[in-house]
Amino acid sequence: MYKRVRLKDTVEVPPEHLADVSRDRVRKLLQDKLEGRMDEDVGSVVSVIEVQDIGDGAVLPNRPGVYYQAEFDAVTFDPDMQEVVDGNVVEVVEFGAFVGIGPVDGLLHVSQISDEYLAYDGENQQLASTESDRTLGVDDPVRVRVVTKSIDERNPRDSKIGLTAKQPGLGKHAWLESDVRRRAEGAPAEGN
Repeated sequence: MYKRVRLKDTVEVPPEHLADVSRDRVRKLLQDKLEGRMDEDVGSVVSVIEVQDIGDGAVLPNRPGVYYQAEFDAVTFDPDMQEVVDGNVVEVVEFGAFVGIGPVDGLLHVSQISDEYLAYDGENQQLASTESDRTLGVDDPVRVRVVTKSIDERNPRDSKIGLTAKQPGLGKHAWLESDVRRRAEGAPAEGN
C-alpha cells in the first residue's frame, strides 16, 4: 500500500530561483508539482522525501524558467487488488459508504457490506439493518478488501476504488469483535 520508490521527473525552476538550484529547492518544487497527484503506475504521491540527483538544466523557447531532470525518493500510496485494509467511514450515502483508506477514499457499495438488508437513514447518516441492530455510520472503523481500482490521472478526484466487506474477517470492527465473542460463547455469528 505505502511504498518508498525512486522516481524521475522534470521540474521547472523559475527565474527568481535560478541562483539557488539546490536539492532542497528542487524538492520543494517537486512537492508542489506532485504531492496529491495520482499516477497509473505508482498510485498517489504522498510525499517527496529526498532529491538524489539533479541533471543539467535545459532552456525552452519562450519559457522563462529552466527545466531540470531530477531523480528523487517519494512515498506513494497504491493499494493492491485484493489487499485487506483498515479505514474509517467518511461519508454514508443511499448506495453505500465511502471509506478513507490512506490519502484516498474507496466505495463500499451497500451490496458489499452485509448479507443483511441495510436501509439508508439520512437523518442519522448511517445504514441500518432491518434484521438486527447493526448499523454503519460516519467514523466507524472497518476492515475491507480492495476489489476494483480505476485511476484517473487527469482528475484524481474521479479515481475509483471499490471495496467489499462481505467475506469472513471483514466488516465493521464492532461487528467483528461481537462475532468473536459469540463464537467464544458457542453461539453462531450474525451475518456480516
